[in-house]
Amino acid sequence: MNQMLQETQVETSQTQPPPVPRDPVTEHPRFAKPQRVAFVQSRWHHDVVEEARIAFMKEAEARHLTHVDVFEVPGSFEIPLHAQILAKTRRYTAIVAAGLVVDGGIYRHEFVADTVIKALMDVQLRTEVPVFSAVLTPQQFHETEVHYDFFRRHFAIKGVEVAAACAETLLGLERLRGQVAAGIA
Repeated sequence: MNQMLQETQVETSQTQPPPVPRDPVTEHPRFAKPQRVAFVQSRWHHDVVEEARIAFMKEAEARHLTHVDVFEVPGSFEIPLHAQILAKTRRYTAIVAAGLVVDGGIYRHEFVADTVIKALMDVQLRTEVPVFSAVLTPQQFHETEVHYDFFRRHFAIKGVEVAAACAETLLGLERLRGQVAAGIA
């Protein structure tokens, strides 16, 4: 009987796959107060830009940013005005912008991207609401499946990065404002 039990245990252990090692779950710091984030994305090249939003939402949730409102605008050029209006409401502790500015001529895409980034910085400095940018402009973008695939993956990476920057900045500002209120800083 004992031998049968041992044989059953050997057979069972041989048929079950070994446990899959898991990456350790990183526990991110929690906020003292709930944070509300506005995510403003352009509809131009929506299938590419959407990858940034999807990745952002997943990483934001892992970092305890659970209140995210999504807004869509026609193109990247329209993002700064929406960001400014949202910042002025004081409902949001941060604003994230995502868009793809493609080559519409040698100077146009660089002008648009530069204008958008400068305007987002102005919004941040005027309102004291941090604004983060995943508005990207590639040197050369061709409407081929290879380029689309590359930029979908790239925007997913940028979505994770901008979520991390957003959470870390909000934690730092929360700490700094606490120090200022306590007269430490």
